[in-house]
Amino acid sequence: MPDTMLERAHARVHISLLLSLATGLAPIGLTAQAPLKDRFEKRDVMIPTRDGVQLHTEIYIPKAASGPMPFMLTRTPYGVENSHGPDGYSGLLSSEYEDLANDGYIIVLQDIRGRFTSTGQFEMLRPPRRNKQDPKAIDESTDTYDTIEWLLKNVPNNNGRAGMMGISYMGWTTVMGMLDPHPALKAVAPQASPEDMYIGDDFHHNGAFRLSYAWEYAAAMEASKRVTPFKFPSRDTYQFYLDQGPLISFQERHGGGRLPSWVNFVKHPNYDAFWKRQAFAPYLTRVTVPTLNVAGWWDQEDFFGPIKIYELLEQHDTKNQNFLVVGPWNHGGWGHGKGDSLGKVSFGAPTSAYYRKEIEKRFFDFYLKDKGTIDLPEALTFETGGNQWKRWAKWPAPPSTTKRKLYFRAGGKLSFDPPSDAGAAGFDQYVSDPANPVPYRPRPIDATFGPNWPLWQVQDQRFLKDRKDVLTFMTDPLTEDVVIAGSITGNLFASTSGTDSDWIIKLIDAYPESNAGDASMAGFQLMIVGDVLRGRFAKSFETPAALVPNQVTPFTLDLHSNNHRFLKGHRIMVQVQSSWFPIIDRNPQTFMPSIFDAKARDFRSATQKVYRTSKWPSNVAVTVVQ
Repeated sequence: MPDTMLERAHARVHISLLLSLATGLAPIGLTAQAPLKDRFEKRDVMIPTRDGVQLHTEIYIPKAASGPMPFMLTRTPYGVENSHGPDGYSGLLSSEYEDLANDGYIIVLQDIRGRFTSTGQFEMLRPPRRNKQDPKAIDESTDTYDTIEWLLKNVPNNNGRAGMMGISYMGWTTVMGMLDPHPALKAVAPQASPEDMYIGDDFHHNGAFRLSYAWEYAAAMEASKRVTPFKFPSRDTYQFYLDQGPLISFQERHGGGRLPSWVNFVKHPNYDAFWKRQAFAPYLTRVTVPTLNVAGWWDQEDFFGPIKIYELLEQHDTKNQNFLVVGPWNHGGWGHGKGDSLGKVSFGAPTSAYYRKEIEKRFFDFYLKDKGTIDLPEALTFETGGNQWKRWAKWPAPPSTTKRKLYFRAGGKLSFDPPSDAGAAGFDQYVSDPANPVPYRPRPIDATFGPNWPLWQVQDQRFLKDRKDVLTFMTDPLTEDVVIAGSITGNLFASTSGTDSDWIIKLIDAYPESNAGDASMAGFQLMIVGDVLRGRFAKSFETPAALVPNQVTPFTLDLHSNNHRFLKGHRIMVQVQSSWFPIIDRNPQTFMPSIFDAKARDFRSATQKVYRTSKWPSNVAVTVVQ
């Protein structure tokens, strides 16, 4: 595959149209209209910033517009050129931006500094500038400010207002743009933006290192100014990562020491000032402009971020201008296509098309054009299973809900009734072997940015049925629907024979073996939520501590939030395991100051015990609609 096609195949995870452009297929969502060059005037410019850097920018001006128009700005590290069709125009005008572009918005697409043909030095997730009084201090916020200022002065027929939107890294640049916004920035929609790369987004989850994603992303982004995916020797990356052994091999064999992000992973194994300065929590202390936060229940990259950004802003939302929308999507799935299904899971309605036309466009029309009305609740979520949109006055603890616990019981049972026995033998156990880690999706596991990556969270979990190192607890068939809406927490009481351990908890909807509605889904096991906690961080992400071998220890795992209906006849399932490879690196199960320093001899099998007694009642706490 040519490099440009590889670049597009990688970037499609973040810019949804690029797969179709790379493969020569018609863009998803393309309607029968006049060619783009007949409908838009395209300007290709270099916009100067306050420190002299030039930012490559494409401006698309609708030719048929009758009056002044607002700008819609997206700033990307993935190459504006990668969205081009054969005519040299961005295919995004026919997918993510179609409804806006067709209704009098000036679409502005920009390469951030140091990427592609923009000048300057690229820095992954460049943190906010320290000295705001320095007129030459720069960050993505100042570059956004300077861009909007230039647009207002140099693009005629604008109405003096700008909006920003973007998915993933472009969602992050949107949040950066609103920290110290240009006065003309009147509305933003950060979508799937990371918030904290150590606690819950791309590179770590609760201190556990997301190996395959972190390595492949850093290699693709930092080997050059372009997107250059890492080349694997075979399709099954599970075997590749296993063969590498300890993490030090990525410096020794694959040039990790030349990648700034990888160097920082190694230098900062704990939640120190480096990670805290990148996170948004210290900066989101006010709602500067109306904000539409967007997330997908099965976002394989950044679900934590948009929810956290909404929650941080909500603490300061005195004017009711901070909103949350969560739909049945993977990473960026709302930006293209109909959204009536994801993998084998059907939603019965075109959720993505509905979002773009009825939510996103109405939001921007209201704030950038003084057009229409806005009718958004605090949180609008799609209830999967029931397949309907729900409006909430508060999230993630909406009214008319209550906390209930699903307790682990003997014999692999799961119940809302707590265990009554206090016997010392009230546990289930398994052996966690780093030489044979549990795969996170069915093998062969292709590259992170390959065709199966966007769908792995909705893949049937039955592929693990023969693993002896995965505990499964399940309710009896439900006699009535159970609806969850809000926060979910895993509460484990567990021990390990080692001195460190990972704990993964998954909440699953187990379909009946005879599924009358859709025979192809009979017995399907759909993961609703799942995440990991690295045991060394059970008490503090800043200061890891060894676990005491064979001592029962409480572990609390934030499983974030969800809105799902477990239908009558289905079962609720919980699975517990200690590896999730290679999305999560192998825990050596031997404590050391940094896992990046682990040697082959440090990786040891461990016996894991999960307790289910009245004294140690392991459970998953869910928020149930009354």
